[in-house]
Amino acid sequence: MVEEGAAGFMKYLPLVGAGLFRKTTRMVLTLLTVVIAFTLFGLLQAVEMTFTSSADALDAKRLLTTGRYSIIEPLPIAYLSRIEQVPGVAAVAYGDWFGARYQNQSNAFPVFAVDPSRYLDMYPEFTIAPEQRAAFIKTRTGAVAGRRLVDHFGWTLGQKLPISSEIHPRTDGSMHWEFDLVGILDADDPVVRSNADVVWINVAGFDEARQTAKGTVAWYVVRLSDPRQAGSVSAAIDAKFMNSADETTTQPEKEFAIAFARQIGDIGALVTRILIAVFVTILLVTGNTMAQSVRERVPELAIMKTMGFSDGRITALVLGEAAALLFLGAVVGMGLATTLLAVTRAVSGPLPPLFVGSTTWALAAAIALAVALTAALPAALCARRLKIVDGLGGHR
Repeated sequence: MVEEGAAGFMKYLPLVGAGLFRKTTRMVLTLLTVVIAFTLFGLLQAVEMTFTSSADALDAKRLLTTGRYSIIEPLPIAYLSRIEQVPGVAAVAYGDWFGARYQNQSNAFPVFAVDPSRYLDMYPEFTIAPEQRAAFIKTRTGAVAGRRLVDHFGWTLGQKLPISSEIHPRTDGSMHWEFDLVGILDADDPVVRSNADVVWINVAGFDEARQTAKGTVAWYVVRLSDPRQAGSVSAAIDAKFMNSADETTTQPEKEFAIAFARQIGDIGALVTRILIAVFVTILLVTGNTMAQSVRERVPELAIMKTMGFSDGRITALVLGEAAALLFLGAVVGMGLATTLLAVTRAVSGPLPPLFVGSTTWALAAAIALAVALTAALPAALCARRLKIVDGLGGHR
């Protein structure tokens, strides 16, 4: 079968199918196990890739400056001009964490108080209509929201947006705020669009109306003239404020995002360990299935050799059965994962988009091939070494 290429493979497909489904119940259960394994693989890979791709989408030219020990430490707004003077700094923006919920506790999403002009310039990957940008800059109580949030909650431009803060009281002590929705953030890239699942409010009106921490920010975003200067610029910024009452730590925005995500666990390591356990189990199950199948067919294999089937063809047939089983299970499992994620995206609202990408499909194919060859090789070698006289005599 191997020597005759694709034509030979098609010629022997009926034999492969007959060998696979000799014991239908056993093979269906094994196939179901493989399908479940690859469904889990597709789902977990989508989760991991969402975490990593969200960080990868961040601009390498951006640094994040926060309080030395925590992002919740406020920094003086006076730091803005001093950071702008650092050589290698092209632009600076700043923001503050608002901490919010909409209508009820379950409707939580990030709300940042930002300088409209600076922040929109800092994140050109986000799109906004020019007239909406102008309205955000001039409206002190203005807010812009990500497209998916707007669609999920049914918001419309011009409406009042009531948001309750969990951190910042107003000057009258109330935690309930109201903003004017004047713009919608969007992006062409689905990964960037997930990063836009936020509400930005105009820091001018916010700082004037809040009760405490006036004149401070939570972080500065720094754009570099040259990303190769990230280390030296970071060190220069932190050196400016060393031994002051408000020391800083500066790092690439991507590194901060990855570190923040790992506060809930190392997703990559967790996914890898789960998948290793799953596929080791599949390897054992498939290997046992193929070994049983070959043992039950010893006389048949011996007869096939008397009919002219070479040792190589017999070996290839056994390996082909395992490959067909694994690839069928992989295709069904990955297809099921893709379908489940499509349904999730349709009903999940403002959650990060999960996709089964081409890289995941290619990796699934490679894993299926590796597991098939590894699981079936011992059985295939036994079939190859089988002597006709032993097989016809009923020996194992």
